[in-house]
Amino acid sequence: MKKTLLAGLAVMMLAPLAVQAATCESVKADITRKIVANGLPESGFKLDIVPNDQADQAGGQVVGHCGNDTQKIIYTKTTGADDSAASSPKTGTSQDSQ
Repeated sequence: MKKTLLAGLAVMMLAPLAVQAATCESVKADITRKIVANGLPESGFKLDIVPNDQADQAGGQVVGHCGNDTQKIIYTKTTGADDSAASSPKTGTSQDSQ
């Protein structure tokens, strides 16, 4: 009886750690789905999960948090991404001033 109680207690103590890791991956997956739904291919960006104290050095934009707000999800656009700003027509060209 005591062994069963101890085993149950051990599982209850370790369960939050497993849920915390799964939560960060699920939040990252949700953010990925939203970005792809907005038209950016999955090869055009990366998402990294970093501890809060390393978020400033990650070199991207914080787009989410997880792990009871102990980790941040950082968005970085990759060089292979199609830059919509470069392909869109520009206003105020030299032809307009003539």
